[in-house]
Amino acid sequence: MKFIFTDKVIVITGGAGGIGSHLALEFASKGAKLVLLDLNAARVEQVVASLPGEGHLAIAGDLTDREHIKKSIQLIAQKYGHIDVLIPNAAITTTDRFDERSVESIERELDINLVSPLVLMSLAIPYLKKSSDPRLITTVSLGGIFPLGETPMYTTSKFGLRGAMLSLSLDLASKGIIAGSVMPSATDTPMLHREAIEGGNSLQFMDPPQQTADVVKAFMKMLDKPRFEIYPKPSESWLVRIALLVPNQLPALMPLFTGKGERGHKKYLKELESRGIAKKDGHTWELL
Repeated sequence: MKFIFTDKVIVITGGAGGIGSHLALEFASKGAKLVLLDLNAARVEQVVASLPGEGHLAIAGDLTDREHIKKSIQLIAQKYGHIDVLIPNAAITTTDRFDERSVESIERELDINLVSPLVLMSLAIPYLKKSSDPRLITTVSLGGIFPLGETPMYTTSKFGLRGAMLSLSLDLASKGIIAGSVMPSATDTPMLHREAIEGGNSLQFMDPPQQTADVVKAFMKMLDKPRFEIYPKPSESWLVRIALLVPNQLPALMPLFTGKGERGHKKYLKELESRGIAKKDGHTWELL
């Protein structure tokens, strides 16, 4: 059966970002009330103001601040009384290599991508239980299945979030909450634009990055027909899962992936240049 959005309260973190804002627009256009959490106060207010319908809410703040998360849940509870759909979507990544990073930057990436979603879920569960059809959907990544050597902390956080969601899906099902994850590969968003010009993981560019519309469709499928995991690009999911059947062969297999990825990376940078998003200055690229 199709998920009924009318008057449903849907909470999305990273709501001002590429995926979060597109999800919000799609859900609001179908009658849902959106609560968007984001670090960028001006941007999240702008996104909420642009949404069709009424009853939306913007909450700005840092998800690594536990008090902020608590106050956000309290604010949502006071305004709506319950949560129908919770989507922990916020995430960051960096192109800094592991041996060059500070301990603080490692902790922050793990906190935003893994710990804060779990804290948010924990605090939100009492209000999900007040819904007649509670859903919990996280934005994970194919980086939660396949190791990305150039961005190991992103991989660590997504492996952890995927494992947590598989466990929670089993546990929460008996308590009436349907939980699952969407597993997108590289998506054409501002975060990917920045990562591309900074020399991000070449494996992300083996195929042209998908559009946010592809990820939105996956979320819609997840709501209409719940499952533990869904992949916007099934062909990519099979490729990485097959590769992990023989993990000891990864050193030999990686050149097959990286060669194609490096070619795709160069092609994507040229595309960003043609779209007026980036330009090459000497031997380096920069965002416009």
